[in-house]
Amino acid sequence: MQPTIRSATLNRRTFLTASAAVAAAGCSANKNPWLFFTQDEAQTLAAICDQIIPTDEDPGAAWAGVVTYIDRQLTRHFKEHQKTYREGLAATERLAGGDFFNLAQEKQLAQLQKMEKAKDTGPFFSLVVAHTMQGYYGSPRHGGNRDYTSWRMLGVPASPARGRS
Repeated sequence: MQPTIRSATLNRRTFLTASAAVAAAGCSANKNPWLFFTQDEAQTLAAICDQIIPTDEDPGAAWAGVVTYIDRQLTRHFKEHQKTYREGLAATERLAGGDFFNLAQEKQLAQLQKMEKAKDTGPFFSLVVAHTMQGYYGSPRHGGNRDYTSWRMLGVPASPARGRS
């Protein structure tokens, strides 16, 4: 005996819609573009970087790819700083009540100023400042300085990226 499908409850359109929704949910749930960071950590770091180099007439740090630069380097040359980033980003979220990214910019800035002076979070903040500057002003081949943003701002001619990234 063959099973029957009642067209009233499951038609082709309903099946395709449900299949597409399941596929999209599965893809988005497992898709993390970061090598080291979680999606939440990257979002928090982007907000921190944009406080360090904010958008004005030129794009800020997050748009310029600084988070991508830091993420790549934490799996390469900055491996020794992985623990500092994990703990520092967790502390940033904890001090913000769990949602630093959605704080008003003035509150973000005030929190980062406190972190900069604190004994336990100061080293993390100093490291992020240094890496943000490197990612913003360095060569785009390393993941930051998208579209030569900082170089164009400074009037430095863009040179072709050569070598490995």
